[in-house]
Amino acid sequence: MATGRHFAPAIRSRAPDVRPQTHTRVWGLPNLSGRLVELSGGVSSACLTAAFGLVLEAQLSGVRAAWVALEESSFFPPDAADGGVDLDALPVVRTPDARRAGRAADHLVRSGAFGLVVIDLAADLLPTPLLARLHGLARRQDAAVLLLTKKAHDAPSLHPLISLRAEAQWRRREEQYELSVRVLKDKRGGPGWTYVEACRGPAGLR
Repeated sequence: MATGRHFAPAIRSRAPDVRPQTHTRVWGLPNLSGRLVELSGGVSSACLTAAFGLVLEAQLSGVRAAWVALEESSFFPPDAADGGVDLDALPVVRTPDARRAGRAADHLVRSGAFGLVVIDLAADLLPTPLLARLHGLARRQDAAVLLLTKKAHDAPSLHPLISLRAEAQWRRREEQYELSVRVLKDKRGGPGWTYVEACRGPAGLR
């Protein structure tokens, strides 16, 4: 997916003519529901593509998803639509700071109407009380709360309450792009597993 201020230009994922390759576990809603999840990336970040893959998965399975972002951060809607996401069915909330983003996400998850809520934080932090509430609400509502951050892979997760932390990066193999989601922390199954998905780029890069 294309980017706002902090993600590198990305390639469309989940093309209809490719099949995911998995190792040990799958990067998908069944494994993330009921959890507070952090997805981070550095220079070659593929966070937006990995996140929108989950949004698409949610929509195709009849689960409502919502997106919360800071005012100076955004994604490129045409790329999201080109990847299959129904933008008319995706509520997007823009907030001036991380604290209000967390409160908006709190209301969305608490409503019970959303199975996936993405919070695009970049380098901003959520206060511990907000993270604690989101953690409890995610478990109670069986919803996946996904926080997107920008940091190095050896940096610690946002908080001990994070149930799973992963790093999403792009890999180029000859003429093909691959989305690699490497799990650095997983309280349920242990870290060290990787999800790899073959992708195709937008028209300008094919």
